[in-house]
Amino acid sequence: MSEESKKSLVPHFTIGAIVLAIVLAVVFWPSEPEPEPVIVMPEPPVIIEPVIEEQPTMLIPEPVVEQPEPEIIPEPEPLDISDGTIKTKLLTLSDYDTFARLLINDALLERFVIMTNTLAEDGIAANNRILVKPEKPFRTYRQADKEWIDPASFKRYAPYVEVLESLETASLLQLYQEYKPAIEKIFSEIGSPSDNFEEKLKDAIDVLLDTPEVPFPVEVYTESVMFKFKDTQLESLTAPQKQLLRTGPENMRRIKAKLREIKETL
Repeated sequence: MSEESKKSLVPHFTIGAIVLAIVLAVVFWPSEPEPEPVIVMPEPPVIIEPVIEEQPTMLIPEPVVEQPEPEIIPEPEPLDISDGTIKTKLLTLSDYDTFARLLINDALLERFVIMTNTLAEDGIAANNRILVKPEKPFRTYRQADKEWIDPASFKRYAPYVEVLESLETASLLQLYQEYKPAIEKIFSEIGSPSDNFEEKLKDAIDVLLDTPEVPFPVEVYTESVMFKFKDTQLESLTAPQKQLLRTGPENMRRIKAKLREIKETL
């Protein structure tokens, strides 16, 4: 479009604008003249506080925690330390019928504790043995004006060795653990407060295991109706060791084997 043409259109835009303004005035302006507006100051708004209804306090019950019923632990039955019960339990450990005949019938626990304590101190508790004495006497024979232990004497110890070997070690120690509280109570009455019965038991076993192996026959002599070893080294052994020697080499080997098994299990 030329510059002249643009100039010719300007009045038309101006007239159009005026006409549009008049139309708007006719349409939106009131037809009658209004009075002067009265300026009314607005009243301050009334602030109505919201009414907060007080909610009733809800009591929330605490959760009920069910308490488990206390477990009723039955009191252990008192340990039966009667000789009849102990002997019955001991007899179940062996299928050897002679065991019942060899066992002493009274004060078995007391005898066992005293015998063990005495043996650990290199002595023999003759009045507190738990097995009866052998029926047959100790025998010797004379040869070349010397007195020797008769090998026939070894046979009188055979029933005791067979009973010992027939005892199942694990079951024997289980029975020992069952009666250990009663055993320790008895030991506390006769032993030193610093001593421990189980250590005494091991010491007693060691006394017997330390018995030397000697060749037989062994020469002895009689003094005040007692047999003594002619060999001074053997005679200087402890009383339990000399007693073990008198059982003979084969019986002693079998007894030691069982004692080692018991000691290892302990």
